[in-house]
Amino acid sequence: MLSVVQLEEARAMVAKRFASVSAGVQSVPLDRALGRVLADDLVAVEGVPPFDRSMVDGFAVVASDTFGCSDALPALLTLAGEVEMGAEPTCACGSGTCIRIPTGGKVPAGADAVVMLEYCEEYGDGTIGVAKPAAPGDSIVFENDDVKPGQVLIGAGTKLQAHHVGTLASLGITEVSVNVRLRVGVISTGDEIVDVADTPVASQMRDVNAPMLAAAAEACGAQAVRFAIVPDDYDALRSCVCEALDACDVVLVSGGSSAGQKDNTARVLSELGDMLFHGVAVKPGKPTMCADVQGKPAFGLPGHPAAAYFMFLELVRPLLGARSSLHTRAVVAQALPSNHGRAELVAVRLEQGDGVLRAVPVRGKSGLISQLAAADGYIAIGRNQEGLAAGAEVDVRLF
Repeated sequence: MLSVVQLEEARAMVAKRFASVSAGVQSVPLDRALGRVLADDLVAVEGVPPFDRSMVDGFAVVASDTFGCSDALPALLTLAGEVEMGAEPTCACGSGTCIRIPTGGKVPAGADAVVMLEYCEEYGDGTIGVAKPAAPGDSIVFENDDVKPGQVLIGAGTKLQAHHVGTLASLGITEVSVNVRLRVGVISTGDEIVDVADTPVASQMRDVNAPMLAAAAEACGAQAVRFAIVPDDYDALRSCVCEALDACDVVLVSGGSSAGQKDNTARVLSELGDMLFHGVAVKPGKPTMCADVQGKPAFGLPGHPAAAYFMFLELVRPLLGARSSLHTRAVVAQALPSNHGRAELVAVRLEQGDGVLRAVPVRGKSGLISQLAAADGYIAIGRNQEGLAAGAEVDVRLF
């Protein structure tokens, strides 16, 4: 029999015990920062843009010169010069004058607005007709409007994406401090498991969990280390787990996590370290366990793929530098009964219609990987809930 803890307790125990798990910090060049996890808050040391710049092609003007103008009665301004792209303006704008300016050009002294080219007409004699009035600040991005010096731009723990790289580039940052990628050992165990490349016979099954969990770890910014499939043999499993613990920062063992005669994972992890829990009050994923082996987290995950993946997302992902998962709000498309005395995680796909985002349950047992392929994320039904009514608003945790 398993002595289960609630899912919330399991999360808290893992977070508290392994809050400091780290492989260190390193500096990487900007072109290698994509997908890495930021080690410290990124604070801007300079502003963006560094000057007032035009948002459009047009003419820099004194806004008050355009008040009351229209197509029928344009404001007539004298063209006083032109701003060259990437250059300091060589002329200033005074009352009754305007200066041609390109998108991104530096706004010349004296101008407080820019009028789009489409609302202006050149008469050929150095006079510009402006047919639309401009308010002060129109079509100008002012100095430090985008980024202010001292502003925290990207928080520590953020997995850097393409737009983050762009932000770093805008500030002239060529090196960035990131967490050294945690090495995650991935082990599958079971006499019935064969390699993906092999053709199963009799009651054998291809190893789904190891490729899936390795990919999930890599998606979190970690470095997955795959080990050979281990049969239902205590000595073999212990030897493999010890090897993984020597080489890795985190170890995941999928399979052998129940309480059967050949389920050796709990015995191995208990003997090697301090078992924090064996059994979580959640469906699917009840046999999940976690041990502290010399300060390293070692997880025993269920053999059923969907259950293993859910437990990875709930308990392992937060340790791997993934600061937070993506969420979205939706309404349940159909009633979902649930009265198991434990939390239930339900895979859903998202469908948009009539302006409403609906979460449609993807039916299937925990051993069926197809439900994950058809899903966009999952929802959690609390252990004290008797289900969800159709139309109930839920938080969808996105894969």
